[in-house]
Formats: sequence, C-alpha cells, structure tokens
Amino acid sequence: MSRWVRAASIGLGLALSFASVAPSLAANNLSFIMNPPPGVTLTSGKPSNALQLRTGKVRLDPQFMRQVVGYAGKEKPGTVIVNTSRKFLYLVLGDGKAMRYGIGTARDGFEWSGTHKVTAKREWPSWTPPAEMRKRQPGLPAFMEGGLQNPLGARALYIGSTLYRIHGTNEPWSIGTNVSSGCIRMVNDDVVDLYARVKIGAKVIVL
Repeated sequence: MSRWVRAASIGLGLALSFASVAPSLAANNLSFIMNPPPGVTLTSGKPSNALQLRTGKVRLDPQFMRQVVGYAGKEKPGTVIVNTSRKFLYLVLGDGKAMRYGIGTARDGFEWSGTHKVTAKREWPSWTPPAEMRKRQPGLPAFMEGGLQNPLGARALYIGSTLYRIHGTNEPWSIGTNVSSGCIRMVNDDVVDLYARVKIGAKVIVL
C-alpha cells in the first residue's frame, strides 16, 4: 500500500469516527447553551401581563433582569430585601441563593426604610392616589380601575400599614432610577413572578 493510499485510509477512518460522536457532542453543546442556569425555570406560552420590553422600544439594562444570585445573609427563605441604593430587590430562596430583580425607587425627599410584612396582595390592583399626592399633582384621578394603564401594573404587594407597595409599572424604562413617591416599582413580568413566590406575612426589609 502506497504512502498516499495509507494516509487517505487513516483520514477516512478519523472522519467516520468523528461523524459517529459529532451528534452527541453537538447535543451536549446545545444543551449547555440553551438550558437555563440552576434555579431558573423556563416558561412557555404568551405572557398575559403585557410586559413592555419590546425590541427597539424599551431596553432594560442586563443587570436589572431577573436572575439567581448568591446570598450569604441570615434571613430566612421567603424574606424580601429591598436595597434602594443599588436598585435591587432580593427574594431569599435558601441554600445560599436569592432571586434578584431590578427596581425603581423613591425620588429625593420620599426615601424611607424599615422592616415590615406583606399584609395583602392584589392582581391588577386599582389605585386611589393619596390626598397628598393629588395635592402635588392636581391632574391625578381620585380613583383608577386596575388594568394596563394603571400605574400599579399587573400585581401589588402591600407593605405593612404603610401607603407603600411593591408593584408593577407601565413605565418599564423607569427601572433603575429614583422615580416614585415611595413605592417600589418592578417590570410587570417580574412582579408577577415575585407575587407567585411571596406569601402574605412575609418579612420585608427596606434598606
């Protein structure tokens, strides 16, 4: 057998060998790329909360997108921790993990902090602006039914006996800014996720 024939035979053998393992390698690579990280579950179906993150219209900074992060604190699973300075809300999951969400927080002069509990939850909440807010903004309605145009968005979690809520927003571009009169804003998709995870009575720490 000539040197060239022998080389061709070896090359053909290697090609056939690679072809036999290529599908499994490709499948493994696709699995690594496409599967979500630990602690994150893929959802299917059309969103029902009118999340306004449309390509070319609203761009959310990646740091404010919902993600699982490490947590080394002492709070129990189910605790909500709001870090107003960094614009993050954390839900303690346990096992050294927390779900982190981007938020919008209070404007200058409306900041507050404290430890409370979730006292109520509402889907597509209605809104009754406080008298003080209506005095500052005379154009506000006395009452607004829940819905896509409502500033409270898709869900609301009421904090203690305060007037403040953790709620959705129809202004997702405001996430990461000081924008509210004291409430904590989240994009609708995130507040729906948080609403499903948090129970009434859950501890809420606002820093």
